[in-house]
Amino acid sequence: MEWEAPSNTTPMPTYSIMNANNMIEDPTQITSDIPVEDVLTWYKNMLTVNIMDGIMYDAQRHGRVSFYMVSAGEEAIMVGSAAALAKKDVITCQYREHGVFLQRGFELKDFMSQLAANCNDPGKGRNMPVHYTGREKVGVHAVASTLGTQIPHAVGAGYALKMEALDSTVEPGVAVAYFGEGAASEGDFHGALNMAAMIQSPVIFCCRNNGYAISTPASEQYRGDGIASRGAGYGIEALRVDGTDIFAVYEATKAARRKALEDGGRPILLEFMSYRISHHSTSDDSTAYRGHNEVSYWNSAQRNPISRLRQWLEAKNAWSEELDVQTRAQIRKDVIRELSLAEKEKKPALKEIFTDVYAELTEEVESQRQELREIMQKYPAEYDINQHKGGLGGL
Repeated sequence: MEWEAPSNTTPMPTYSIMNANNMIEDPTQITSDIPVEDVLTWYKNMLTVNIMDGIMYDAQRHGRVSFYMVSAGEEAIMVGSAAALAKKDVITCQYREHGVFLQRGFELKDFMSQLAANCNDPGKGRNMPVHYTGREKVGVHAVASTLGTQIPHAVGAGYALKMEALDSTVEPGVAVAYFGEGAASEGDFHGALNMAAMIQSPVIFCCRNNGYAISTPASEQYRGDGIASRGAGYGIEALRVDGTDIFAVYEATKAARRKALEDGGRPILLEFMSYRISHHSTSDDSTAYRGHNEVSYWNSAQRNPISRLRQWLEAKNAWSEELDVQTRAQIRKDVIRELSLAEKEKKPALKEIFTDVYAELTEEVESQRQELREIMQKYPAEYDINQHKGGLGGL
C-alpha cells in the first residue's frame, strides 16, 4: 500500500513579483501594457479605500453609521484583481471588497449612499452598512451577510456566461467569487468547487487568506496547506499569490482569466496571502486575540501593500511625499463631503419595504401595506415619516 501523507507533500509556493525591497527584479514578469498612469490610479484607489475606511470607522464610533468593516492590509488584492478583469465579468463578493467596487467605477457617492441608507442606494436601504449593491453600475452583485453563499452563485453566473458565449457574436466573460479563508470552511465552498469542475464553469475563485476568520487564526481553521492546495482534489488548477504585491495580484488574475476562458471555460482557484491589519469589524476588538508586534510587522513599509506600491512609484519618479500629502488631504475632504451630503438625503420611499419580492403585490402584502398606512396615520407622533422620500405618500 502506498499512502499519501500530507507531511510528504511540498507546500505550494507563493507567486510574487516585487522583491524584499519592493522593486521588480525581473521586468519580464510584468505585462508590457501597464502604463505608469494606470499604476497611479491603482495607488490612488488603494489610498481612497484606506482613508474612507478610517473615516467611516470613526463615523461608526460617533454614531453616524451603525456598523463598518475595514479592509486595511488587503487593498492590493481588491484593486489589483479588479484591474485585471473585464467590464463584462460578473462578480460576487463577501464584505471586504470595497476596492473591487471602486476600481470598477463605484464612486464615493455610491458608497456613502449605501452607508447612509438613503434614497440613492440601489439596495434601497434594506441592507446593513458595507453591503453594497453594484450590479447595474459595476457588475458586482449585492453583498450578503450569509457567509459563503456567493461562491455557488458565481458558479451559476459563470455557466450562464458560458452558455451565452455559444453565440460566436457574444464576447465571453467569467464570473469571479471573492471570499475569505474562513468561508472556505463552509459547505458552500466545497459544493461550489465540485460543481464548477463538473460543469466546467468559467469562474475564478478568489480567496483572501488574511490569517483570521474573525478571532480564529488560520492555524486553528485547517491542518492542510492553505486553500489553494484544495483545488487539486476537485480537479481545479490553482495558484498561491502574495496578496500584498499588487503586480503579482494583477498578473495572476489576468492569467487566471485567460485560463478560465480556455477550451470553452473552466474554474480556477487563486489564494491571495495577506493580513487583516484592522479589527474584523467595528464589533470586534482584535487586541483580545493577537499581539501588537504581529500587527506592526504586517503594517510595516516592507509588508503593507500601500507602502510597497508607493516605494515602487517613488523609485520611478512618479510619486513624491508632497504629492502623497496633497492626495491624502483631498481624498479625506472628498469622503467627508460625500458623507455629509449622503446624510442630508431623504431615506427611500416607505413603499420599498414591500417592493422587489413579487412583480405585483400579493393580496396579503397589499393588506399589510394598508395596515401600516393606517397605523402611521393613527399615531403620527410615533413615526418620523418625513425623513422618507414622499413621506406618507411614498407608501
